[in-house]
Amino acid sequence: MPSKIDAVIDFARQELVDEKTGHDFKHVRRVANYAKTIVEVDQLVVDDFVVQASAFLHDVIDDKIVADVSSKVDEVEALLYSLDASEDQVKEILHSIQNMSYSKELTNEAEPLSLAGQIVQDADRLEAVGAMGILRTAYYGGGHAHPIHDESLQPKTFASKAEYRQGTTVINHFYEKLLLLPDKMNTSYARTLAFERKQFMEAFLKQFYSEWNV
Repeated sequence: MPSKIDAVIDFARQELVDEKTGHDFKHVRRVANYAKTIVEVDQLVVDDFVVQASAFLHDVIDDKIVADVSSKVDEVEALLYSLDASEDQVKEILHSIQNMSYSKELTNEAEPLSLAGQIVQDADRLEAVGAMGILRTAYYGGGHAHPIHDESLQPKTFASKAEYRQGTTVINHFYEKLLLLPDKMNTSYARTLAFERKQFMEAFLKQFYSEWNV
C-alpha cells in the first residue's frame, strides 16, 4: 500500500508526463527536494506532508498547463481526501498551490501564505534562478516564440497576469522576474542561495551582451 505522499507523487508524475514548458515532473521533484532542504537547514517546524504535497502538486493546477484550473483543483482536493488527509492539511495545500505563483503576487492577487507555503514558494523560485533559471527561461521562451533579445523592447512592469504571460523577450524576463526573486525569498537558506545564483545570472548577462553586440 503506497503512502500518502507516494500516491501524490504518482498523481503528479501522471499529470505532468507530457509537460513541455519546463514545469514537468522533474521540476516539481527538484522543488520538493529544495523544500526538504530548506526545512532541514533552517530547522523549520512544519507538516512535512503539506510541504511535500504542495511541492509536487503546485504545477498540476497551473493555468500555463491546464485549461480548466477549477476542475483540476477539485480533482486534487478529491485525491487528498481519498488519501485520508485531514481537512486542515487539504485546505493548507490548496491555499498554498493557488497563491504561490509570481504572477499572482505581481498583480496583488495572492493571499498570504502559511510557513509551509512560503517554503514551497521559495523552493519553486530557486528553480528560476541560476543555471537552471537561465535554461528554463530560454526553454519556455523558445516554446512560446519569444525573441531572444530586442533592444527596442524595454523590460516591463505588468498590470495583469494576461499581460505578464504574453512576455516580451527572453532577456527581458531576467529583469522582469529572475533578478528580482532573491529579494522576495521568505527563508534564510533560500535567500542566501538565490543571491549567489543572482551573481551567476548577472555574469551570464554580461557575457551575453558582449557576444550579442559584435
